[in-house]
Amino acid sequence: MKVLSGIQPTGRFHWGNYFGAIQQYIDLQHGNEAYYFIANLHALNTVRDPKALSGYTLDAALDLLALGLDPSKAILFVQSDVPEVSELCWLLMTGTPMSMLANCHAYKAKKEKGLPADVGLFTYPVLMAADILAYDAEIVPVGEDQIQHIEVCRDLAGSFNHHFGEVFVLPKARVLQATAKVPGLDGEKMSKSYNNTIEVFEPIGPARKKIMRIPTDSRPMEEPKPDYEGDNLYQLFSLFATEAQKAEMAAMYQKGGFGYGTVKKALADAAETYFAAARERREKLAADPAGVKEILRDGAARARKKAGEVLSRAKKACGVA
Repeated sequence: MKVLSGIQPTGRFHWGNYFGAIQQYIDLQHGNEAYYFIANLHALNTVRDPKALSGYTLDAALDLLALGLDPSKAILFVQSDVPEVSELCWLLMTGTPMSMLANCHAYKAKKEKGLPADVGLFTYPVLMAADILAYDAEIVPVGEDQIQHIEVCRDLAGSFNHHFGEVFVLPKARVLQATAKVPGLDGEKMSKSYNNTIEVFEPIGPARKKIMRIPTDSRPMEEPKPDYEGDNLYQLFSLFATEAQKAEMAAMYQKGGFGYGTVKKALADAAETYFAAARERREKLAADPAGVKEILRDGAARARKKAGEVLSRAKKACGVA
Protein backbone atom coordinates (compact mmCIF):
# COMPACT_ATOMS: atom_id res chain seq x y z
CA MET A 1 0.00 0.00 0.00
CA LYS A 2 1.12 3.57 -0.69
CA VAL A 3 1.06 5.57 2.55
CA LEU A 4 1.51 9.32 2.82
CA SER A 5 1.44 11.83 5.63
CA GLY A 6 2.93 15.19 6.46
CA ILE A 7 3.76 17.01 9.66
CA GLN A 8 4.11 20.75 10.07
CA PRO A 9 7.36 22.25 11.38
CA THR A 10 5.77 24.85 13.64
CA GLY A 11 7.94 24.03 16.66
CA ARG A 12 9.75 21.13 18.27
CA PHE A 13 7.83 17.86 18.45
CA HIS A 14 6.34 16.96 21.83
CA TRP A 15 5.07 13.79 23.48
CA GLY A 16 1.63 14.28 21.91
CA ASN A 17 3.12 14.46 18.41
CA TYR A 18 5.12 11.30 19.01
CA PHE A 19 2.45 9.06 20.55
CA GLY A 20 -0.37 10.57 18.49
CA ALA A 21 1.26 10.31 15.08
CA ILE A 22 5.02 9.83 14.66
CA GLN A 23 5.14 6.44 16.37
CA GLN A 24 2.55 5.16 13.90
CA TYR A 25 4.33 6.70 10.90
CA ILE A 26 7.35 4.65 11.89
CA ASP A 27 5.26 1.48 12.18
CA LEU A 28 3.68 2.06 8.75
CA GLN A 29 7.03 2.36 6.97
CA HIS A 30 7.37 -1.40 7.28
CA GLY A 31 5.75 -3.32 4.44
CA ASN A 32 4.37 -0.23 2.70
CA GLU A 33 5.55 2.32 0.14
CA ALA A 34 5.67 5.28 2.50
CA TYR A 35 6.06 8.99 1.76
CA TYR A 36 6.49 11.38 4.70
CA PHE A 37 7.03 15.07 4.22
CA ILE A 38 7.80 18.08 6.37
CA ALA A 39 4.96 20.45 5.51
CA ASN A 40 6.78 23.80 5.47
CA LEU A 41 4.38 25.35 2.93
CA HIS A 42 1.46 24.64 5.24
CA ALA A 43 3.47 26.01 8.15
CA LEU A 44 3.65 29.42 6.42
CA ASN A 45 0.07 29.94 7.55
CA THR A 46 1.35 30.42 11.10
CA VAL A 47 5.15 30.83 11.03
CA ARG A 48 6.26 34.09 9.41
CA ASP A 49 9.84 34.15 10.69
CA PRO A 50 12.09 32.72 7.93
CA LYS A 51 14.93 31.74 10.25
CA ALA A 52 12.52 30.04 12.62
CA LEU A 53 10.82 28.10 9.83
CA SER A 54 14.13 26.98 8.37
CA GLY A 55 15.31 25.87 11.81
CA TYR A 56 12.07 24.07 12.62
CA THR A 57 12.28 22.24 9.28
CA LEU A 58 15.76 20.90 9.99
CA ASP A 59 14.76 20.06 13.57
CA ALA A 60 11.78 18.10 12.25
CA ALA A 61 14.06 16.04 10.02
CA LEU A 62 16.49 15.40 12.88
CA ASP A 63 13.68 14.38 15.22
CA LEU A 64 11.97 12.05 12.73
CA LEU A 65 15.21 10.31 11.80
CA ALA A 66 16.29 9.98 15.43
CA LEU A 67 12.92 8.51 16.41
CA GLY A 68 13.21 5.75 13.83
CA LEU A 69 12.10 6.95 10.42
CA ASP A 70 14.36 4.98 8.09
CA PRO A 71 15.17 6.63 4.72
CA SER A 72 15.89 3.20 3.27
CA LYS A 73 12.27 2.21 3.99
CA ALA A 74 10.39 5.51 3.69
CA ILE A 75 10.81 8.58 1.52
CA LEU A 76 11.39 11.62 3.74
CA PHE A 77 11.42 15.06 2.13
CA VAL A 78 10.53 18.72 2.53
CA GLN A 79 7.24 19.78 0.94
CA SER A 80 8.61 22.85 -0.86
CA ASP A 81 11.30 20.74 -2.54
CA VAL A 82 8.60 19.16 -4.74
CA PRO A 83 7.25 22.09 -6.82
CA GLU A 84 5.09 19.72 -8.85
CA VAL A 85 2.67 19.66 -5.91
CA SER A 86 2.09 23.43 -6.10
CA GLU A 87 1.31 23.17 -9.82
CA LEU A 88 -1.04 20.28 -9.19
CA CYS A 89 -2.70 22.35 -6.48
CA TRP A 90 -3.61 24.97 -9.11
CA LEU A 91 -5.15 22.38 -11.40
CA LEU A 92 -7.32 21.23 -8.50
CA MET A 93 -8.25 24.76 -7.42
CA THR A 94 -9.72 25.53 -10.83
CA GLY A 95 -12.46 23.02 -10.06
CA THR A 96 -12.88 23.60 -6.33
CA PRO A 97 -16.19 25.14 -5.17
CA MET A 98 -15.66 28.06 -2.79
CA SER A 99 -18.60 26.84 -0.73
CA MET A 100 -16.73 23.59 -0.02
CA LEU A 101 -13.71 25.44 1.35
CA ALA A 102 -15.87 27.90 3.29
CA ASN A 103 -17.33 24.94 5.21
CA CYS A 104 -13.96 23.45 6.19
CA HIS A 105 -13.57 23.53 9.94
CA ALA A 106 -10.26 25.42 10.32
CA TYR A 107 -11.39 28.36 8.18
CA LYS A 108 -14.94 28.28 9.51
CA ALA A 109 -13.78 28.28 13.14
CA LYS A 110 -11.64 31.36 12.61
CA LYS A 111 -14.43 33.24 10.89
CA GLU A 112 -16.92 32.35 13.61
CA LYS A 113 -14.52 33.75 16.21
CA GLY A 114 -14.10 36.93 14.21
CA LEU A 115 -10.40 36.23 13.63
CA PRO A 116 -8.63 37.18 10.39
CA ALA A 117 -8.15 34.35 7.92
CA ASP A 118 -6.03 34.53 4.79
CA VAL A 119 -6.20 32.72 1.47
CA GLY A 120 -3.56 30.25 2.63
CA LEU A 121 -5.87 28.95 5.34
CA PHE A 122 -8.88 29.04 3.01
CA THR A 123 -7.15 26.92 0.35
CA TYR A 124 -5.24 24.72 2.82
CA PRO A 125 -7.42 21.66 2.02
CA VAL A 126 -6.65 21.96 -1.72
CA LEU A 127 -2.90 21.99 -1.14
CA MET A 128 -3.37 19.05 1.22
CA ALA A 129 -5.28 17.25 -1.55
CA ALA A 130 -2.41 17.92 -3.97
CA ASP A 131 0.06 16.59 -1.39
CA ILE A 132 -1.88 13.33 -1.28
CA LEU A 133 -2.83 12.88 -4.92
CA ALA A 134 0.68 13.63 -6.22
CA TYR A 135 1.93 10.25 -5.00
CA ASP A 136 -1.09 8.05 -5.75
CA ALA A 137 -1.43 7.61 -2.00
CA GLU A 138 -3.94 4.96 -0.97
CA ILE A 139 -3.76 5.37 2.81
CA VAL A 140 -3.40 8.68 4.65
CA PRO A 141 -2.86 8.44 8.42
CA VAL A 142 -4.53 11.46 10.02
CA GLY A 143 -6.02 12.61 13.28
CA GLU A 144 -9.80 12.80 13.60
CA ASP A 145 -9.67 16.57 13.03
CA GLN A 146 -8.23 15.98 9.53
CA ILE A 147 -10.83 13.50 8.26
CA GLN A 148 -12.81 16.30 6.62
CA HIS A 149 -9.76 17.25 4.55
CA ILE A 150 -9.46 13.68 3.24
CA GLU A 151 -13.12 13.84 2.26
CA VAL A 152 -12.40 17.10 0.40
CA CYS A 153 -9.46 15.40 -1.32
CA ARG A 154 -11.65 12.52 -2.44
CA ASP A 155 -14.33 14.93 -3.69
CA LEU A 156 -11.81 16.97 -5.70
CA ALA A 157 -10.16 13.87 -7.16
CA GLY A 158 -13.54 12.37 -8.00
CA SER A 159 -14.67 15.58 -9.72
CA PHE A 160 -11.44 15.79 -11.74
CA ASN A 161 -11.76 12.16 -12.75
CA HIS A 162 -15.39 12.75 -13.76
CA HIS A 163 -14.41 15.59 -16.10
CA PHE A 164 -11.09 14.32 -17.45
CA GLY A 165 -10.92 10.56 -16.98
CA GLU A 166 -9.42 8.29 -14.33
CA VAL A 167 -6.38 10.34 -13.34
CA PHE A 168 -6.25 10.21 -9.56
CA VAL A 169 -6.30 7.41 -7.00
CA LEU A 170 -8.96 8.10 -4.35
CA PRO A 171 -7.26 7.81 -0.95
CA LYS A 172 -8.71 6.51 2.28
CA ALA A 173 -8.13 8.00 5.71
CA ARG A 174 -6.58 5.90 8.43
CA VAL A 175 -7.45 7.54 11.72
CA LEU A 176 -4.48 7.61 14.03
CA GLN A 177 -5.27 6.05 17.37
CA ALA A 178 -2.96 7.13 20.17
CA THR A 179 -1.88 4.32 22.47
CA ALA A 180 -3.42 6.37 25.26
CA LYS A 181 -4.61 9.88 25.91
CA VAL A 182 -1.68 12.29 25.92
CA PRO A 183 -2.61 14.99 28.43
CA GLY A 184 -0.59 18.15 28.70
CA LEU A 185 0.85 19.68 31.84
CA ASP A 186 -2.56 21.17 32.64
CA GLY A 187 -4.61 18.05 31.92
CA GLU A 188 -5.90 19.32 28.59
CA LYS A 189 -4.81 17.71 25.32
CA MET A 190 -1.07 18.25 24.87
CA SER A 191 -0.72 20.99 22.26
CA LYS A 192 1.65 23.82 21.44
CA SER A 193 -1.36 26.12 21.22
CA TYR A 194 -2.10 25.42 24.90
CA ASN A 195 1.53 25.89 25.94
CA ASN A 196 1.33 22.67 27.95
CA THR A 197 3.86 20.45 26.20
CA ILE A 198 6.98 18.47 27.00
CA GLU A 199 9.21 18.16 23.96
CA VAL A 200 10.50 14.76 22.95
CA PHE A 201 14.10 16.00 23.03
CA GLU A 202 13.74 18.68 25.66
CA PRO A 203 16.83 18.87 27.89
CA ILE A 204 16.41 16.41 30.75
CA GLY A 205 16.65 19.00 33.54
CA PRO A 206 13.93 21.34 32.26
CA ALA A 207 11.73 18.38 31.33
CA ARG A 208 11.95 17.02 34.88
CA LYS A 209 11.09 20.43 36.31
CA LYS A 210 7.98 20.57 34.12
CA ILE A 211 6.93 17.11 35.29
CA MET A 212 7.42 18.00 38.96
CA ARG A 213 5.15 21.05 38.50
CA ILE A 214 2.22 19.07 37.07
CA PRO A 215 -0.79 19.92 39.28
CA THR A 216 -2.45 17.09 41.23
CA ASP A 217 -5.55 16.71 43.37
CA SER A 218 -5.54 17.42 47.10
CA ARG A 219 -6.39 13.93 48.37
CA PRO A 220 -4.22 12.89 51.34
CA MET A 221 -1.34 10.45 50.80
CA GLU A 222 -2.97 7.63 52.75
CA GLU A 223 -6.22 7.69 50.76
CA PRO A 224 -6.60 4.98 48.08
CA LYS A 225 -7.11 6.29 44.56
CA PRO A 226 -9.06 3.63 42.65
CA ASP A 227 -9.84 6.04 39.78
CA TYR A 228 -6.19 6.00 38.73
CA GLU A 229 -6.95 5.46 35.02
CA GLY A 230 -8.33 9.01 34.83
CA ASP A 231 -5.31 10.51 36.55
CA ASN A 232 -3.11 12.62 34.25
CA LEU A 233 0.13 11.42 35.81
CA TYR A 234 -0.86 7.77 35.48
CA GLN A 235 -1.89 8.30 31.85
CA LEU A 236 1.46 9.89 31.04
CA PHE A 237 3.37 7.19 32.93
CA SER A 238 1.48 4.52 30.97
CA LEU A 239 2.88 5.87 27.70
CA PHE A 240 6.40 4.90 28.70
CA ALA A 241 5.99 2.04 31.17
CA THR A 242 6.04 -1.72 30.60
CA GLU A 243 2.94 -3.75 31.45
CA ALA A 244 4.58 -4.86 34.68
CA GLN A 245 5.43 -1.27 35.64
CA LYS A 246 1.88 -0.15 34.90
CA ALA A 247 0.45 -2.94 37.02
CA GLU A 248 2.75 -2.01 39.89
CA MET A 249 1.79 1.66 39.63
CA ALA A 250 -1.93 0.80 39.46
CA ALA A 251 -1.61 -1.29 42.62
CA MET A 252 0.08 1.61 44.40
CA TYR A 253 -2.76 3.95 43.45
CA GLN A 254 -5.36 1.47 44.66
CA LYS A 255 -3.59 0.88 47.95
CA GLY A 256 -2.81 4.51 48.73
CA GLY A 257 -0.10 5.69 51.10
CA PHE A 258 2.08 7.43 48.50
CA GLY A 259 2.81 10.96 47.39
CA TYR A 260 2.39 12.22 43.85
CA GLY A 261 6.07 13.16 43.89
CA THR A 262 6.79 9.42 43.70
CA VAL A 263 4.74 9.12 40.51
CA LYS A 264 6.33 12.22 39.00
CA LYS A 265 9.82 10.85 39.60
CA ALA A 266 8.82 7.49 38.10
CA LEU A 267 7.37 9.29 35.06
CA ALA A 268 10.51 11.37 34.56
CA ASP A 269 12.74 8.27 34.87
CA ALA A 270 10.58 6.24 32.47
CA ALA A 271 10.47 9.01 29.84
CA GLU A 272 14.22 9.55 30.06
CA THR A 273 14.88 5.83 29.55
CA TYR A 274 12.32 5.54 26.73
CA PHE A 275 13.91 8.26 24.59
CA ALA A 276 17.54 7.66 25.62
CA ALA A 277 18.58 5.81 22.45
CA ALA A 278 16.75 8.28 20.21
CA ARG A 279 18.39 11.19 22.04
CA GLU A 280 21.80 9.66 21.37
CA ARG A 281 20.94 9.15 17.69
CA ARG A 282 19.79 12.75 17.40
CA GLU A 283 23.05 14.07 18.81
CA LYS A 284 24.96 12.15 16.15
CA LEU A 285 22.65 13.35 13.38
CA ALA A 286 22.87 16.96 14.57
CA ALA A 287 26.66 16.75 14.30
CA ASP A 288 26.27 16.03 10.58
CA PRO A 289 23.64 18.47 9.21
CA ALA A 290 25.04 18.07 5.70
CA GLY A 291 24.25 14.35 5.87
CA VAL A 292 20.69 15.04 7.00
CA LYS A 293 20.17 17.56 4.19
CA GLU A 294 21.45 14.96 1.73
CA ILE A 295 18.81 12.52 3.00
CA LEU A 296 16.16 15.19 2.39
CA ARG A 297 17.50 15.96 -1.10
CA ASP A 298 17.48 12.29 -2.00
CA GLY A 299 13.94 11.96 -0.66
CA ALA A 300 12.82 14.99 -2.65
CA ALA A 301 14.34 13.59 -5.85
CA ARG A 302 12.47 10.32 -5.38
CA ALA A 303 9.27 12.15 -4.49
CA ARG A 304 9.60 14.48 -7.51
CA LYS A 305 9.88 11.51 -9.83
CA LYS A 306 6.52 10.15 -8.70
CA ALA A 307 4.86 13.57 -8.45
CA GLY A 308 6.11 14.42 -11.94
CA GLU A 309 4.44 11.31 -13.34
CA VAL A 310 1.12 12.18 -11.69
CA LEU A 311 1.31 15.86 -12.71
CA SER A 312 2.06 14.90 -16.34
CA ARG A 313 -0.92 12.56 -16.29
CA ALA A 314 -3.19 15.30 -14.92
CA LYS A 315 -1.96 17.99 -17.34
CA LYS A 316 -2.44 15.77 -20.36
CA ALA A 317 -5.91 14.83 -19.17
CA CYS A 318 -7.11 18.42 -18.83
CA GLY A 319 -5.35 19.73 -21.96
CA VAL A 320 -2.55 21.92 -20.61
CA ALA A 321 0.34 19.69 -21.66
